[in-house]
Amino acid sequence: MKVEFESELWVWDARRDETWTFVSLPVEASEEIRDVAGGFRRGFGSLRVRATVGRTSWTTSIFPDSGRNAYVLPVKRAIRTAESLTAGDIATVTVELLDL
Repeated sequence: MKVEFESELWVWDARRDETWTFVSLPVEASEEIRDVAGGFRRGFGSLRVRATVGRTSWTTSIFPDSGRNAYVLPVKRAIRTAESLTAGDIATVTVELLDL
């Protein structure tokens, strides 16, 4: 399953000395992913994906976020730097489920 969408980058302050930057998948796409994945999940409910932002692709995981009722995709610093993105920017993202 492959999903393409646009989403705003946002920051989650996990700990005082760390910040994580994410994009949220659309709620509708997240529901479809839950249906397709069934009970298959890894730690923290994560699912392996190939993600693409701009011209940069990498293998990572998406995580369920019950507060948003959607999966979220972490976008690490190297990806943000390569694509000249910062929190608040809108990115075009493709997520493809792996290992199902």
